[in-house]
Amino acid sequence: MTTVASLSLPPHLLIKPSFRCCSRKGVGRYGGIKVYAVLGDDGAEYAKNNAWVALFHVDDPGPRVPIAKGKFLDVNQALEVVRFDIQYCDWRARQDLLTIMVLHNKVVEVLNPLAREFKSIGTMRKELAELQQELAKAHNQVHLSETRVSTALDKLAQMETLVNGRLLQDGGSSAASTAECNSLAPSTSSPTRVVNKKHPRRSLNVSGPVQPYNPSLKNFWYPVAFTSDLKDDTMVPIDCFEEQWVIFRGKDGRPGCVRNTCAHRACPLDLGSVNEGRIQCPYHGWEYSTDGKCEKMPSTRMLDVRIRSLPCFEQEGMVWIWPGDNPPMSTIPSLLPPSGFTIHAEIVMELPVEHGLLLDNLLDLAHAPFTHTSTFAKGWSVPSLVKFLTPASGLQGYWDPYPIDMEFRPPCMVLSTIGISKPGKLEGKSTKQCATHLHQLHICLPSSRNKTRLLYRMSLDFAPWLKHIPFMHLLWSHFAEKVLNEDLRLVLGQQERMINGANVWNWPVSYDKLGIRYRLWRDTIERGAERLPFSNQSESGS
Repeated sequence: MTTVASLSLPPHLLIKPSFRCCSRKGVGRYGGIKVYAVLGDDGAEYAKNNAWVALFHVDDPGPRVPIAKGKFLDVNQALEVVRFDIQYCDWRARQDLLTIMVLHNKVVEVLNPLAREFKSIGTMRKELAELQQELAKAHNQVHLSETRVSTALDKLAQMETLVNGRLLQDGGSSAASTAECNSLAPSTSSPTRVVNKKHPRRSLNVSGPVQPYNPSLKNFWYPVAFTSDLKDDTMVPIDCFEEQWVIFRGKDGRPGCVRNTCAHRACPLDLGSVNEGRIQCPYHGWEYSTDGKCEKMPSTRMLDVRIRSLPCFEQEGMVWIWPGDNPPMSTIPSLLPPSGFTIHAEIVMELPVEHGLLLDNLLDLAHAPFTHTSTFAKGWSVPSLVKFLTPASGLQGYWDPYPIDMEFRPPCMVLSTIGISKPGKLEGKSTKQCATHLHQLHICLPSSRNKTRLLYRMSLDFAPWLKHIPFMHLLWSHFAEKVLNEDLRLVLGQQERMINGANVWNWPVSYDKLGIRYRLWRDTIERGAERLPFSNQSESGS
């Protein structure tokens, strides 16, 4: 028998498979595995009150009461089904963990110095190979258990939301539901689906010409330019919510944002130049500071003239503006890549598509093996099931079978971390199990109802030397444009049909979860509701 000290477990707990005999009295037996207390020389049971014993002391919930096919469930019965699912998943996860601990004990036995004296190298290699396979199966089982728990929690949250009547607003212009909202399938029994036919299925209604943006959507900080693109003597013209603005640096080096129209004769100011921290109109030389005040009028006497300016701030390599009428929030969200990543590319593009349709596309990964067949998804197999696993209330989660974490961050940002090792082929794996990663930031600024200003930032946690290769940024730009063009031809087709009356969200399915939550969030903003779904209230400027 190996010493307990050689295990990475509490010193008073020893785990043995149930088919081995032991003269000591077992503390408990769960699922064919016994947990034994290790007795000291004085005969005291150190494990009697040990927390590890309590961890595995969960009874098997047993078989579920069968549900007759076609039987309708009321809300209480449906919640009871979900509660049983969660109880079963908790029990299953504990058994999986206990299995891994037992296998760990076997590995220690094989590697024990005393055992090595009586076993040949070939025998040890064979035993280690078998244990390695068992460990891999156990780890996969743990991942499946985590998926079951997440799915069960999601179902519970959906049922509670449905009961409270908060997910769909009757009579509203937009409503969302998937088949999961109207039916509940037991996750640990037969695949019988119980459908409530009393409630007609609703869908998101995103159709017709794009309506003018609601003022409530403006009350957020919007990143509009990269710091690297705004030099002391340059300016950056932008469109934001159907209005034209220009960004430049003032005398103090801080960025400012003013309306891109001279007060004198309505000439575009971006056609001029920046002179000593003031933007100069090319028509008659009027000069404006970053707060919009005209400080110089050549060839005439000075008048008290001012053009509109917006609150403007610079943080972490980006320039932000506040286009809304409400007072700006005191904090700006961080968009930096995770620790250990190096920024390799920052790209800006102007796209002839409404920003919501572009966000819908970026928040969806299931289209990759069909759309991006000549770029990053070349050679990807088509999985039988694509899932997006997310908390019950949140705008982030991770994809399965793709090792990709993704988040929508209000009002218009998408962040994703991609495990590069065999993308699209790692079923049951997460980004943490990949050695190298790519981090992406997409910012979809609503320039107008048919144009989006896209800011793209790409970072890697490996090969930092790539950043110093000449003209490497041109290669990144070429690849990013190629990927985007694969999406753009599809989204432009959607936009054309949407304007003609087609609903681009007519039949959402399970992997559309994050896109649906974005649409519900945006619908709530545009309706002027005080409480926002799926996100912290502090993220709203209203």
